[in-house]
Amino acid sequence: MAPVAMRSVTRSLSEALPVSYWLDDPGKPAARPALTSDEHCDLLVVGGGYSGLWTALIAKERDPGRDVVLIESKEAGWAASGRNGGFCAASLTHGLSNGLSRWPDELDRLEELGARNLDEIEAAVARYGIDCDFERTGEIDVATEPHQVEELHELYAQAEGLGLAGGLELLDKDAVRAQVDSPTFLGGLWDRHGVAMLNPAKLAWGLKQACLDLGVRIYENTRGLDLTGSGAGMAVRTPYGRVFARRVALGTNIFPSLVKRIRPFTVPVYDYALMTEPLSPEQLKAVGWQNRQGLGDSANQFHYFRITPDHRILWGGYDAIYPYRGKLDSEYDHRPETYLRLAQHFFTCFPQLEGLNFSHAWGGAIDTCSRFSAFFGTAHSGRVAYAAGFTGLGVGATRFGADVMLDLLDGTPTERTRLKMVRSKPMPFPPEPIAWTGITLTKWSLARADARGGHRNLWLRAMDRFGLGFDS
Repeated sequence: MAPVAMRSVTRSLSEALPVSYWLDDPGKPAARPALTSDEHCDLLVVGGGYSGLWTALIAKERDPGRDVVLIESKEAGWAASGRNGGFCAASLTHGLSNGLSRWPDELDRLEELGARNLDEIEAAVARYGIDCDFERTGEIDVATEPHQVEELHELYAQAEGLGLAGGLELLDKDAVRAQVDSPTFLGGLWDRHGVAMLNPAKLAWGLKQACLDLGVRIYENTRGLDLTGSGAGMAVRTPYGRVFARRVALGTNIFPSLVKRIRPFTVPVYDYALMTEPLSPEQLKAVGWQNRQGLGDSANQFHYFRITPDHRILWGGYDAIYPYRGKLDSEYDHRPETYLRLAQHFFTCFPQLEGLNFSHAWGGAIDTCSRFSAFFGTAHSGRVAYAAGFTGLGVGATRFGADVMLDLLDGTPTERTRLKMVRSKPMPFPPEPIAWTGITLTKWSLARADARGGHRNLWLRAMDRFGLGFDS
């Protein structure tokens, strides 16, 4: 099939709205009123994304009598929780290889806890009647280059050797194209049970409603400005009042933490996505996708893509943009040159869909840390807990992080708080301009490795040795 003409690719973006498809929903709930007076509570949760919402919800499930307040600087789910691809993974470690390289002695336990966490998310969605299109379809890692086929076979063998290959299925070229048809696919590894697909904004809105139903007091458009001790508890100042709490859980992720010493552990990496208009019956037949799995290619600069219940295709990833000095700014939420590159790549993957248009194009910041998976801790003599650095795995792992924060605030050791993963920290990022230079060099090296059969240069090998790197 001939490549899609550049003019056709450009035209496909002509009517794309610059907003997250998930957030562009007439059913979006109204914002809760802002805090305009002082409040007192047992637990204050700062942040209304998945991390904060799960923390507030589980806190009430553990102790219905606990008085819980949640504050959010804008509206629940407006940031990463409403802009991601909707891949809800069981992995807590950003994949088997990353977990094995960092915590080999407790990998079995981490895999077990991750699987249990995903089951508990599914149970909570059912228990609270959250209409978020939750589908336990799994995810296929696809190979688009010969060396990636070899890498997928090595990953499967590694999992099999560890007794962790249950639910994994290797697919050859014909088998993967029978699932989703692209001329670029050479093979795949299907994780049948470890990933669910969902509507991310509807999950956030459903968690918000579940919290309200359990008695959590939620104040939106209420930013936490600073955190100080107050007697035996803590106080958080907001624009129009203060919240006095016995304990505080910080779920602010990429936004500047109220515990300033942990800020160097994360950097913002901007990620972008496109959503197509609904496919026609003929277009659906041309790509297959009857089992509705999520997909991701196996390159260093990778794409993630999935199909929605109304037959649209989300196509995201590849470009991972780090702004100099880690600046957070809404101007980075949109990047036309990236949208054009993504559209080109989309039609390379699915040339049979020439003529399909994109309805939405958007971006947002991912809270990235040097070990690619969340880290945890306490401050102010155990009265404050935090979880951050989810690095693109927040749809699922934030629920685990909520449990960890509540365990830490309770002060009683648990199976989670005993984990080395929970007790250790990633390496912080260096100051500028060293951070920008290092991240830029790493991105260049990763792109070069993709173009050279996966060969990792001296810089990447050094990053591997010290457990550092860069991943969207």
